[in-house]
Amino acid sequence: MPKTFAANGYQTATFHTNDVLFWNRNNLYKALGWQKYYDDDFFGESDIVAFGSSDEVLYDKTAAELLKMQQSGKPIYTQLISMSGHHPFNLPKRKYNIKLPERFENTLVGNYIRAENYADKALGQFIEKLKQNGVWDNSVIVIYGDHLGLPKYTLSSKDKDLMKEIYGREYDAQDMLNIPLIISVPGSSAKVLPQVGGQSDLFPTIANLVGISLKDHIHFGQDLLNATSNFLPERYYLPSGSLITDSGIFVPGVGYEDGLSYKLTGGRVEETTATKEQFDNALRLLEMSDSYVQSLPDR
Repeated sequence: MPKTFAANGYQTATFHTNDVLFWNRNNLYKALGWQKYYDDDFFGESDIVAFGSSDEVLYDKTAAELLKMQQSGKPIYTQLISMSGHHPFNLPKRKYNIKLPERFENTLVGNYIRAENYADKALGQFIEKLKQNGVWDNSVIVIYGDHLGLPKYTLSSKDKDLMKEIYGREYDAQDMLNIPLIISVPGSSAKVLPQVGGQSDLFPTIANLVGISLKDHIHFGQDLLNATSNFLPERYYLPSGSLITDSGIFVPGVGYEDGLSYKLTGGRVEETTATKEQFDNALRLLEMSDSYVQSLPDR
C-alpha cells in the first residue's frame, strides 16, 4: 500500500511510539516503501505505557503532524500503530478510567477490559482532534485490530469463567478471531456490513474508495464493499488450512473429511461450514502467498 499510494501522488508515513529497531522496522519500513516514519525519537519518552509513549501522546502529536502534512497540498496515506491496549494489558493505575467488580481484579480479563477502555477513550479524543483541525472531513479513516485481542490459549480457569460470564457461553476461536473493522468515508451514511473480511481485504477496499486502480497489481484480498462472497485461510491461531466463511469457521483434522465446524456466533455445528472446494482453495492461497513472499528481493 505505501508504494502504490506513493506512486499515485500520496505522501506516506507510519507512526509508532516504540523504538524503530524493534521488529527490525528500520529495515522493514524501507522495504515496504514508507517515505517517512515516526518513532520514539519523535514522540519522546513521556507518559510511558507498555512499549512506549501512551496512546494519548501518540494521537496528540500525530494529529498535529497530519494537519501539517495536509496543508502541504499533497494527499496523505498514513498508518498509526497504537500500543496501550496491547497484551499483556499492564495499564498503569494513573490511566484507570473505570472501576471493575472485585472478581475481575488481578485477572487477565480484567486487565484487558481496563486497557481497552483506556485505548477506546484515547481513540475518541484523537477523533475529536481530527474533527477540530479539519483532517477528519477530508479523510478515509480505517480502524482495525492487527490481530486478536484476548488469546484463549493463555486464559486461566478463572479467566475462562469470567469470559463465560460475559458471553453467556464458552469463549472460543470464533470470538477470539472476531476483529471489527470500521471505515469512515466523508459524506457516507452509516451501515453495518455483516460479511467476513480480513486484513488482506483492506488494500483493495481502500484503493477502490479513493479511486486507485489495482489492475495488473498482485493482491490477495477483495473489495469488501463489492464482494459477493469471501473466505479467509488461517494458519497461525488455528491449524493450517482452517478457514473462515460467512457460514462459520472450519478447522481441519488430518484433512477435510474429519474437520470440525463452528458457528460465528459460538458453538459447534454438525453441518460443515466450508466446502471441499473452499478448503482446497484456502490451501492454494496459502501456497501462493508463500511463493509470492519468497520471490521478493531482499529490499
